[in-house]
Amino acid sequence: MSELPGELLYTEEHEWLRQEEDGSVTIGITDHAQAALGDLVYVELPEVGAELDAGDEMAVVESVKAASDVYAPVGGTVLEVNSDLADDPEKINSDPYGDGWIVRMQPNDLDESNTMDPDAYQELLDSLED
Repeated sequence: MSELPGELLYTEEHEWLRQEEDGSVTIGITDHAQAALGDLVYVELPEVGAELDAGDEMAVVESVKAASDVYAPVGGTVLEVNSDLADDPEKINSDPYGDGWIVRMQPNDLDESNTMDPDAYQELLDSLED
């Protein structure tokens, strides 16, 4: 089990959020999620400028095993997508909390997100292993 970055927030759907200094949030999938999916071969990204509600499908990640939706953990506007993932989706596998980020959003209300701190997320992961 890898260490969870302490500055991030996590969701039950295995996404992570990092609040940036400008008030935006960067979002990706967790190490647990990428490991469960296996080697990623394709990532479908949202359009820049798209308005999403919390819980909306935001992106799709496909591996040799399965395709999985990535949900917006918070409502807001897509400011930027990680276009490097089009040619190199494996960045999510190799660096899920760094170069493997998926989108950056301007959240409408960060308080509406259903997120948890690293300790609570670790408890969730531990419960999945039981």
